[in-house]
Amino acid sequence: MSTTSTLLQVERVSVRYTLRGAGLLAPARALEALSDVSIAIPEGGRLGVVGESGSGKSTLARVLLGLVRAQAGRVAWEGRTVDYDDATAMRSLRRELQVVFQDPFGSLDPRMTAGQVVGEALQALAGPVATVAAQDRIRAALSEVGLAPAFANRYPHEMSGGQCQRVAIARAIVARPRLLVCDEVVSALDVSVQAQIVNLLHELSERYQMSLLFISHNLAVVRHLCDDVAVLCQGRVVEQGSRDAIFGDPQVQYTRELLAAVPEPDPTLQRARIALAVNVSRVKR
Repeated sequence: MSTTSTLLQVERVSVRYTLRGAGLLAPARALEALSDVSIAIPEGGRLGVVGESGSGKSTLARVLLGLVRAQAGRVAWEGRTVDYDDATAMRSLRRELQVVFQDPFGSLDPRMTAGQVVGEALQALAGPVATVAAQDRIRAALSEVGLAPAFANRYPHEMSGGQCQRVAIARAIVARPRLLVCDEVVSALDVSVQAQIVNLLHELSERYQMSLLFISHNLAVVRHLCDDVAVLCQGRVVEQGSRDAIFGDPQVQYTRELLAAVPEPDPTLQRARIALAVNVSRVKR
């Protein structure tokens, strides 16, 4: 990892969902969403979690946020086990750990302006703030994500998807968290807007030494943004390491297949890359 100080650690976490049977009298069945998952995020580091849909990426994010309870394992913040039943401790943790969700429209209240959205988070996370100071903080947060002060008076339906996602990021960073969880934050955006949002997250992370947990199925984005990568497959971490190691010399067939699936503009290079992945897998079996 990039630093020696571990901010967040997940140790052997498992999550199991109980699903109803296919028929009326069919017995319930269990779905293992996460199985024995361990990751660590250093202070100021950027960890990418990749995998196909259904691999457990979003469940992992929800465990960290306390939205889903793990049946086994622990989550530790600066070495101390997180007690999700301790309301006081959770209020403190939520000031340090914030999230940006996938849907830029669904994550904002359509009845609130951008300024109200950011202001609500500021009051909830930083405590009571004087009106003038709060307005200054709101304008500064919007400016940091590339939005003019006039956007404070706009409603979500008056903004594009990229602008809504910038508001969501402003809401998440207004209280200066130490870790930002990004759950597929660019998957619903146009490609050109994706690049802008990824560059914005990189800039904010560098400026404030803010750690990132970046969950995505887009390996090109993860390669640009993250220092370390964990690969999830069917709820298990099958490979993890530095960005250079994962993208330069993947050791697991699943990782090689993910990399081979990334589109290459040159069809000749794309065919050669796929052939190389297949040949390497045969040699390493």
